[in-house]
Amino acid sequence: MHHKTHDILAPVPGICRQIHSFHFGPRGAGKVYIQASLHADELPGMLVAWHLKQRLGELQSQGRLRHEIVLVPIANPVGLEQVLMDVPLGRFELQSGENFNRHFVDLSDTIGDQIEAHLTQDLRHNVELIRECMRRALDAQPAATPLQSQRLVLQRLACDADMVLDLHCDFEAVAHLYTTPEAWPRVEALSRYLGAQASLLATDSGGQSFDECFTLVWWQLQQRFAKQFPIPQGSFSVTVELRGQGDVSHPLASTDCEAILNYLTRFGAIEGEAAPLPPLPYPATPLAAVEPVATPLGGLLVFHVTPGQPVQAGQLIAEVIDPLSDRVTPVYNQQAGLLYARSLRRMATAGMVIAHVAGNQPYRSGYLLSP
Repeated sequence: MHHKTHDILAPVPGICRQIHSFHFGPRGAGKVYIQASLHADELPGMLVAWHLKQRLGELQSQGRLRHEIVLVPIANPVGLEQVLMDVPLGRFELQSGENFNRHFVDLSDTIGDQIEAHLTQDLRHNVELIRECMRRALDAQPAATPLQSQRLVLQRLACDADMVLDLHCDFEAVAHLYTTPEAWPRVEALSRYLGAQASLLATDSGGQSFDECFTLVWWQLQQRFAKQFPIPQGSFSVTVELRGQGDVSHPLASTDCEAILNYLTRFGAIEGEAAPLPPLPYPATPLAAVEPVATPLGGLLVFHVTPGQPVQAGQLIAEVIDPLSDRVTPVYNQQAGLLYARSLRRMATAGMVIAHVAGNQPYRSGYLLSP
């Protein structure tokens, strides 16, 4: 194992922040990148990463690693220290108000212009050319703020990986994941091993999140050059939502760690025989079919549906109670599907999204993510 540290731009003198990466296995034979807690208040993935670090060390000592596996257990030291009056604020940077998992650098046009005169009919040549251009383009990017610096460190670590796993969680939720329709045939096994009860697919969900800053480059280069030159989907990414914020325990983390190791074994990054594939708990559905269920007004929030529960169209999801007027306002969903996540808060504000339902029929477009 090689332990590397990567400095982040300091906001003021006297402060030092670093991202730590742990590198296992041989270089040059394929690469897997795994990071945790990019939203710094989402900690189940950090514990899973700790379990992975122990197991990958064992596998390396046994000579069973075929690919390089890069592990970043703490992907957001900037957000991890944001605690205000005992409340962790790890989703948005306090200085800019920006979501830590949005606005990663879009390299598609830059790389496309650089490679246009150098592409050939050799697929491997094209893959290596694109990856080298990615590395050079990211190295040339300036960082004016600590947040930009942190984003660039993470992109540089992952830009040449065949697979990127970004470990997150929701507020209260069952296990679920986000990936692209193009990657789904390769990702379905991971969904099965994790027991993901929703697998949500979109080529471009908006916002330039960490996972899509890689897949979109390859997809857009394919759209631009595929009629002339062979360009594969040279990297695929998955945002893995490991249930809810309170689901930090060794039994769950150990189970999730083994699920990921089984998937990496099946993928070929680890030598050995993977466990048999479990059934898929719920079919993959378009992210554009997800219904954000919102409250019409504020009040005390009482849920009638738990995460993982199938719902019919027009089902009672929750009640909003005004304890002053005694008014009770029911909140219904509009389409059938699986309620996979709900809010931790129990005092709703008007227009607040309180739950998400994975439906089957796309009805949204444009920006598909939560704030």
